[in-house]
Amino acid sequence: MELRPPAETVECRGASVRIVDPDAILLAAAGPEPVELLHGAGFPGPLRAVALTAGSRLSTSGPVYRFVGTARRGGGFDALRIGLTGPVGVLIARQMATRDPLGFAARTASLAGETIRRLGERPEDLPRDRTLVDAVSGLSARVTYDVEPAALPQQVSVTVTAEAPRRADTPLVPYLRGFVELFFEVLAELAGGDLSGRYTLTLHPEEVAERSGAVSLDQVGGLDHIVSQLREVAVSFNHPEAMARWGARRPQGILLYGPPGTGKTMLATALANEIGGELREIRTPEILDRWLGASERNIKKIFTEARRYTTPTVLLFDEFDSIISYTGGGQDAAGQAINSVAGIFKQEMNTLIEANPRVIVVATTNFPDRVDASLIRSGRFDIKLSVPKPDADGRAEIISKMLRGLIAAHETPGFRMFGDDVDARELAVACPGATGADIREALRRVQLQKAMEEARGYVPEPISQSELLQALTSVSPA
Repeated sequence: MELRPPAETVECRGASVRIVDPDAILLAAAGPEPVELLHGAGFPGPLRAVALTAGSRLSTSGPVYRFVGTARRGGGFDALRIGLTGPVGVLIARQMATRDPLGFAARTASLAGETIRRLGERPEDLPRDRTLVDAVSGLSARVTYDVEPAALPQQVSVTVTAEAPRRADTPLVPYLRGFVELFFEVLAELAGGDLSGRYTLTLHPEEVAERSGAVSLDQVGGLDHIVSQLREVAVSFNHPEAMARWGARRPQGILLYGPPGTGKTMLATALANEIGGELREIRTPEILDRWLGASERNIKKIFTEARRYTTPTVLLFDEFDSIISYTGGGQDAAGQAINSVAGIFKQEMNTLIEANPRVIVVATTNFPDRVDASLIRSGRFDIKLSVPKPDADGRAEIISKMLRGLIAAHETPGFRMFGDDVDARELAVACPGATGADIREALRRVQLQKAMEEARGYVPEPISQSELLQALTSVSPA
């Protein structure tokens, strides 16, 4: 399994644009702030301040990706743009770029009169605001220009914007490729010729580290059946018009149960990202209170707030059995409070989806037998998924994806985190019974060991296969 991030290359007008880990770029772009993808790239000729960002917003039709590319032409005089060719035109262009342009123009009025007159007008060779369409993805981009004719040399700024639907059933990488091709086509026009060179679009390492907590369903390893069902949920969530046309109701509750460390909370987080929304996690202290009536007020408050959410939200009740517990468990004050909280929960779940279709409830538990069946019946929790420990193939997939994430977040030119001998499949076979949490702990131990070596003044080698094997076997329950 290849551990280094995948990359795609777009060829356009002499430019070779390498997009490093496009899936990670789109995942980062789903965050609250746009991400910058060009870092210190040098462009030829008069191009200045070239930038490309990817972000998200919530439109009337649902969440969308928003791509924005900007650039400025200036800092050099373009003889062809102002209509002068030949040796005289080249001489005037060079002189006006290096001397006082107004003084020089006054001394050479007989040769440059036409040039000066054109400076007050919009050059005819500049394209007007227009729309471009990528033939492969169908992405439509708006190109707008801002001309400052009074500036010497004249400055032209361009902005290219496009939006693509952010849906689980829509391939997104082609939209990113399409926007890159359209943007570089505009850059080539602005520069007055082909762009020769190699360019890289990637997340800055600090950006990757900052957003490393984000996870998509694509990054979930070893749980293909569960991921497939959650994708179906995301599709129904993102297409309310189809649901309404057929009078269909998407699932309003999902119960995830299984052994500790198998990734139940991670799956809820991935679902939130898949629907382009937020995760609101509810834990025991937010509900249970020792004062009479306080727990009931807390659960009502949580659902009252949920009915007011304006963005897509996964309402996660983690460790559900400890929050709601078992109904009918006793007639003392504590038992009555628990039963009361459970009763309110059931009532709120009966009407939540009608009150706010933007909210979906996910509950996780390690002990499904401790949860009363009436709490999780169909109509409240329509989907119940067992999340097992991964098998060897699942562990290999989890290890590969974790290593790729660490490489993307921390490797820089001149620094390699993992050696070339690392084999995810061999590692997976060596740790039978390990969960995703066990694998993550093994990696933490090896990372800490290397960091401590460097802190003591040594120059550590990249993490090797033998070091990973030792760490994984030490945490494996088998």
